[in-house]
Amino acid sequence: MSPRFTRLAWAAAVCTYLLIILGAIVRITGSGLGCGEHWPLCNGKLLPPLDDIGTLIEWSHRLAAAALSVLVMALAGYAWWLRHRLRPPSTALDRPGMVAYVALALFMVQVGLGAVTVKLALPPWTVILHLGTAMVLLATLIVAAREPHPLTPGSPRLRAGLVALALGFVTVLFGALTANLGAASACLGFPLCNGHLLPDGNSLQHVHWAHRLLAYTLFGYLLWWAVQSRRRGAWAVVALVTLQVAVGAAMVLLALPPSLQALHVALGTSVWAGLVLAVGGGRGR
Repeated sequence: MSPRFTRLAWAAAVCTYLLIILGAIVRITGSGLGCGEHWPLCNGKLLPPLDDIGTLIEWSHRLAAAALSVLVMALAGYAWWLRHRLRPPSTALDRPGMVAYVALALFMVQVGLGAVTVKLALPPWTVILHLGTAMVLLATLIVAAREPHPLTPGSPRLRAGLVALALGFVTVLFGALTANLGAASACLGFPLCNGHLLPDGNSLQHVHWAHRLLAYTLFGYLLWWAVQSRRRGAWAVVALVTLQVAVGAAMVLLALPPSLQALHVALGTSVWAGLVLAVGGGRGR
């Protein structure tokens, strides 16, 4: 794998991570319509006045997305150049090159979802789909940046890793659902929901409780996985999930301070990235 390709892929992955966090800040501060319903312009202008904090945050988010577009397109273009312009033709970048093309396609879908989200005035389903696509894009860029480690199809290690990835992805999406439906404050107290093991309230409590149960299940599964695999990467993800649960508890007990909400998203994204790295890492990593 070309070192330049690897550096470019990592740069795009880091930019995607930061863009996800900035997107969370947009939601937490209520800045999703800081540019009105205009897209790609902001309040009808290419360079809008930034005297309003909501406009500043939303415009910064769009600028970060523009920077990511440059990186993703450069990654796909560089992969094409390496494959078709080198003499003799290189085959070493076939797999990472294809992943770079997938990343470009995902980014185009992501841009389209962002436009739809703004045009429809932020319905929860588009916001959640927007985040889910961003998580898949982040995973794709990490895969492009990493040296491939062959896994035997159907092997116990691959199955365990895929279960961890699926569980982590669903947990993240339920977290987004909890936040965007306004269910974050539906369950008071920790670890129970309003003092009950099974909440008997409205649907918002059920959504929130489902997210907590998924988080507890993810922690338990990852702990089992780390013990079984004895891999440092798995233990690192266990540590991240432990910290994430602690921040989630503090967030609920302290009445959802914005700083902890942003940290919760940052750690959740780190857990997802860590899972992708752990599943794709070599033996003993």
